[in-house]
Amino acid sequence: MRQLLASFAITLCAIGAAHAASLADADAEAGRDKAAVCSACHGQQGIGIAPAFPNLAGQQASYLAKQIMDIRDGKRPVPQMAGQLDDYSDQDAWNVAAYYAGLSPARGQADPELVERGRELYRAGDMEQGIPACAACHTPTGEGIGSSAYPALSGQQRDYLVTTLKAFATGQRDNDTNAIMREIAAQMSDRDMQAVASYVRGLH
Repeated sequence: MRQLLASFAITLCAIGAAHAASLADADAEAGRDKAAVCSACHGQQGIGIAPAFPNLAGQQASYLAKQIMDIRDGKRPVPQMAGQLDDYSDQDAWNVAAYYAGLSPARGQADPELVERGRELYRAGDMEQGIPACAACHTPTGEGIGSSAYPALSGQQRDYLVTTLKAFATGQRDNDTNAIMREIAAQMSDRDMQAVASYVRGLH
């Protein structure tokens, strides 16, 4: 647990300034034009057209720009997006990220049967299982922390989040700084993943 908390602090210091500088140069209008093709999966307003496709509206620009560049550079394999970002420059990534960050985030509903466990994990974690509170990085309201590229989770697609947590748990996805999410997800049961994903779906 102490190692995870130290990783959080290191991440905040290491990438905050760089992301702030890049975001300052972003052009959301140019990003809107560049993102036109993205609507086929992520919707006209940045809301995924199916549970497997993530909502991008309202996402932290620093996080989204990093994901775009990681997918482009092969650091985060996403078969559905193969070749779609090949012509993106870093500036394109920041422009598109800034555009989506300015859209209104999605709103959803949590499963009443999973709310109690989901709330517990999100707000307080589970010390016995070595799971820190999700709110520590993603904030109590699920907005995320832009200066450290921690993503917004509020209203996100439940199925997408469960798939993402499982990918981190198995190491299939490994583009998280200092392996923070891999360590956390590896301690979570399938039920815990479902509960947290459901809770943040309804968090707004």
